[in-house]
Amino acid sequence: MSIRKPLGSQPGTGHEFATLGGGCFWCLEAVYEELEGVVDVESGYSGGGVANPSYRQVCEGSTGHAEVVRIEFDPAHISYREILEVFFAIHDPTTLNRQGNDIGTQYRSVIFTHDDEQQRTALDVIAEARSAWGRDIVTQVLPAAPYYRAEPYHQEYFRHNPTQGYCMAVIGPKLEKFRKTFARKRRAPAEQ
Repeated sequence: MSIRKPLGSQPGTGHEFATLGGGCFWCLEAVYEELEGVVDVESGYSGGGVANPSYRQVCEGSTGHAEVVRIEFDPAHISYREILEVFFAIHDPTTLNRQGNDIGTQYRSVIFTHDDEQQRTALDVIAEARSAWGRDIVTQVLPAAPYYRAEPYHQEYFRHNPTQGYCMAVIGPKLEKFRKTFARKRRAPAEQ
């Protein structure tokens, strides 16, 4: 088994990271890969107490990690606020430790902030989401924790497995909702 170390790398010059958990990381990754201004999206684990967790360990719910995506984006083309607006449109931030049939703390709604400005923006967007949803928002806002890249077979999962059952039943509808709701924010098809 290869050891994955926490990625301490910095985003590219002029870029920022956003680290989000909102259910299965495959769903979030598929959406953010199509968003204009996003440079890279990577599936991983964050927020737990075990170094180098495996997918199996995280799925068991014993490590404290959430499945997350780490998004590198160019704030000259998309704001952190816009990243979060998409986040709150593509998952249910009102259900504690679950998204649909995915149940457990590893599927919690969480925003790991990388600086004070991201924290302020996250809290503002949550207040707006509370008003829009008309219910309490259970999304956690926490300082960025060590991040571990998920195993290679999780990266670009939907792109490589579009006809897999989970992809068709769960990711496909989320992606279609994103495409309709945020059509103007999608990157040109040639760039995908």
